[in-house]
Amino acid sequence: MTSVTPLILCGGSGTRLWPLSRKSYPKQFSALNGQDSLFQQAATRLSGPGFDRPVVVTNSEFRFIVVEQLAAAGIDPGAVLIEPSGRNTAPAILAAGLQIAARDPQTLILVAPSDHVVPKAEAFRAAVKAAAPAAMAGRIVTFGIRPDRAETGYGWLELSAPPRDDQTQPLRRFVEKPDAARAEAMLAAGTFLWNAGIFLFSAQTLLEGFATHAPDLIGPVADAVELAEPDLGFLRLAADPWAKARDISIDYAVMEKAANLDVLPFSAGWSDLGDWDAVWRETGTRDAAGNVTHGDAVSIGCTGSLLRAESAGQVVVGIGLQDMIAVAMPDAVLVAPRNRAQDVKQAVAVLKHTKARQAEHFPRDHRPWGWFETLALSDRFQVKRIVVKPGAALSLQSHVHRAEHWIVVCGTARVTVGDRVSLVSENQSVFIPLGEKHRLENPGKLPMVLIEVQTGAYLGEDDIVRYEDVYARG
Repeated sequence: MTSVTPLILCGGSGTRLWPLSRKSYPKQFSALNGQDSLFQQAATRLSGPGFDRPVVVTNSEFRFIVVEQLAAAGIDPGAVLIEPSGRNTAPAILAAGLQIAARDPQTLILVAPSDHVVPKAEAFRAAVKAAAPAAMAGRIVTFGIRPDRAETGYGWLELSAPPRDDQTQPLRRFVEKPDAARAEAMLAAGTFLWNAGIFLFSAQTLLEGFATHAPDLIGPVADAVELAEPDLGFLRLAADPWAKARDISIDYAVMEKAANLDVLPFSAGWSDLGDWDAVWRETGTRDAAGNVTHGDAVSIGCTGSLLRAESAGQVVVGIGLQDMIAVAMPDAVLVAPRNRAQDVKQAVAVLKHTKARQAEHFPRDHRPWGWFETLALSDRFQVKRIVVKPGAALSLQSHVHRAEHWIVVCGTARVTVGDRVSLVSENQSVFIPLGEKHRLENPGKLPMVLIEVQTGAYLGEDDIVRYEDVYARG
């Protein structure tokens, strides 16, 4: 088989898995069904013999999380493209396709989301191998999942004949997410599959599809790629031409108009983990009453329920629950019937309308140097726990509105305050006056932990003036 270049799309917010998945740290970076994150599982699934190094398309906020998680999985990316703004899947796929085609237009590209679950990775790799001849012959192959229920949360694919595993067949048409009655009818018909949103084609076939069906996208996206700038190992697409590209999905821009579409049926297990009911359904370990628990969660007299405690030291107890979801985070708790799991996105919309921070921001803020979380917040003070990775350093910075007091509780910090550089060990502290230039570094080989106490009239994260930054943030 000609080697395949995986193109992993790593954006989106996964609002139906709130409060665990939020805009600042969406579901693909979480370990929902094992030790590895969904993104790491996707990258690992699309690696090994027959696969080249993956190309990842993400945004600026996630770029360091992407490379950190790939490194932890032992995977070296071929390229990480940074979108200046979200323009949906069509511009993202086209940008990567243009870059790949510049090396070899006959390269096969496998487009895959970063947040799906495929339990049998070998079976999926075999399906890709089975689809490769059609893709090399100029077909666009989409992967259809054999349905086991009348699902209303997925789009469907209609075939002209019953599906045959590991054999490509012509696609008759795409079907939008159906209502319950239509889903039941399609399930009974036996000629419909779920649309997994996974595609295999050559780079040349992709560009021809855009030239025929969405030619207006080629100019701005090609300019964004041509004017892209390297940035610490990433490729940052040019913002001005990128902003001129239509915000449109690959389905609407190309796939639903193309005449060279085939389907490869796949029946070895798949889920997009689109909501909490899917998490309950895809978790194999359940108690005798059908309950799924995670973390310090206790089920008493419950049936068919999902109970998750997402933080250490936090306990969730369910009593007499039937087919319910209970997910507890330090700053938010979700309780809902499992059959209303699709409606969780409505809760996010309400919280956004009320400007609640929990709508989009994760309680733990991830940074390229580590992470921090707020332990206490009031009008004129804030207490944070800060964890700095070995060898990492925060920017040289100052604040206009706040002073800071640092207490090291684990490890040793190298601290710059003005012109003075000192080592601060466990149980030692240092004060940073308002307006003073300062920097925090971890010179050790283990994570360094400190408690930061901020005092001042304004405590927002935008009160940072950066002078030097190894991560090239503005």
